Amino acid sequence: MKRAVVVFSGGQDSTTCLIQALSQYDEVHCVTFDYGQRHRAEIDIARELSVSLGAVAHKFIDAGLLNALAVSSLTRDSIPVPRFDDQTDALPSTFVPGRNILFLTLAAIYAYQVGAESVITGVCETDFSGYPDCRDEFVRALNTAVTLGLARHIRFITPLMWLNKAETWALAAHYGKLDVIRHHTLTCYNGIKGDGCGECAACHLRAKGLADYQQDPTAVMASLRRKSPQL
Repeated sequence: MKRAVVVFSGGQDSTTCLIQALSQYDEVHCVTFDYGQRHRAEIDIARELSVSLGAVAHKFIDAGLLNALAVSSLTRDSIPVPRFDDQTDALPSTFVPGRNILFLTLAAIYAYQVGAESVITGVCETDFSGYPDCRDEFVRALNTAVTLGLARHIRFITPLMWLNKAETWALAAHYGKLDVIRHHTLTCYNGIKGDGCGECAACHLRAKGLADYQQDPTAVMASLRRKSPQL
């Protein structure tokens, strides 16, 4: 039996990864982290989606220690989240130091316990917002370290790593779930479901990708299939 664990926030990227995983594995587990995030409404969204989409189990992990250690606009209400038109060469205030280090490590431990061969995460270097823990180099390095530490090869899989947001929308459409992604996920830094607040950087990236996909879905789907020939 093929088993996978999806690091699942209930946002566009992780939900698209869950939808794909459900078509590829016999058993899919979700792991969601509560770190006191400002947009913690995503936890309830994740719970609803994992049930409706058919995950076999859903583990919720208290990661409050991350909130205490990592200062970010996602962990402190006193720090405003960036608007889409904010320009800076520095890391955005939404960067949560160590988040993916912690999440992937804990997800791998859970995968070890349930006998899963893969941990799937929706990180993406092509559209990443300056986050160093969304880079392919980071994921590969941590995967090596975790494999050594657990003495078991658990693969970290990043289906969206080289996709742009339009292609991520196309992937959802490929599985017939574009409306689910658009109306039932939560990507917005301000915690608004669906199309979101329309002002934060996350909402802008999501909306632009959808517009790009809708402008020429055939071309975007063809680009997706060139990057993901297994589809």
